Amino acid sequence: MFRNDPTGRRGASTESAASRHLRVGDRQDTATRLLASAARKSYDPLVEIDWEAPIPEGLYGMTPEWCSLYGTELWDRMTEDQRVTLTQHEAASIAGAGIWFEMILMQMLLRDIYSHDPSTPHVQFALTEIADECRHSTMFARSAQRLGIPSYRPKNWILQYARIFKATASGSLAYGGTLFVEEILDMMQRDFMKDERVQPMIRTVSKIHVVEEARHIKFAREETVRRVRDLSRRKLAYQRLVLGVSAYLVVTCLVNEQVYAAAGLDVEEAKRAVRNNEHYHRMIREGSRKTIEFLDECGLIGGPSKVLLRRAHII
Repeated sequence: MFRNDPTGRRGASTESAASRHLRVGDRQDTATRLLASAARKSYDPLVEIDWEAPIPEGLYGMTPEWCSLYGTELWDRMTEDQRVTLTQHEAASIAGAGIWFEMILMQMLLRDIYSHDPSTPHVQFALTEIADECRHSTMFARSAQRLGIPSYRPKNWILQYARIFKATASGSLAYGGTLFVEEILDMMQRDFMKDERVQPMIRTVSKIHVVEEARHIKFAREETVRRVRDLSRRKLAYQRLVLGVSAYLVVTCLVNEQVYAAAGLDVEEAKRAVRNNEHYHRMIREGSRKTIEFLDECGLIGGPSKVLLRRAHII
């Protein structure tokens, strides 16, 4: 953890383990390398994916082990058709949560670079990332539409809370919050894209997202380390709390409860099964592990927010 000097500021001699281990390079050098990566490996999903291809019957919408009911007695009672339907709707729900947060991310990035010099590689990569996220959001929306699944969105009160977050979050809070979404989706989709039990369209969507998100994660990690160095004790405590609340809402919004009704299940029974599903809780913890370890080294995990992180099974 960080040690603070008497003024409540961090100095270079007391940088975190994350700062020492990551050894972040020059911001412009990093951005230059990421721009080169984007030039080599970027995809237009409207062209790369055959949206008119038939949807094969009997294939899952996601790796079933990632399904919120996998490993429960209720899952064992379900028919195979119900399992396929549920995984397709859960995949669409996760995509909907991804669209929601990518919209937040794009606005935070624009605010962050608003007054910076656009001739610099740093600003140009941020703009490139925004373009990537626009394509990803369209891709996620089109994939659910192609499966004939309605758009799943967070509850209205969560959308309103997020308006405050996206309008005020900056620095390490904005980039640290971004990592929660990007890295857990990355963990899931690395499984989806390799799993032959999963719909080919979903596998292609997952591959595109994994390849392009790798550079976004690198960008967010380095910016988090840079921005956290100068936080006062008060600002650090505030960011820990808001980050914990945001992570809780993101993780608990991944699966909309209406997916259970779509699979012909009793919603309340399904929700009880999920609350007691240790397998799903372990998957969430594993999907969040790298992010938690990194943010903990940065000093952004701690205080009352840990209660929420435990309730969401993130830690």
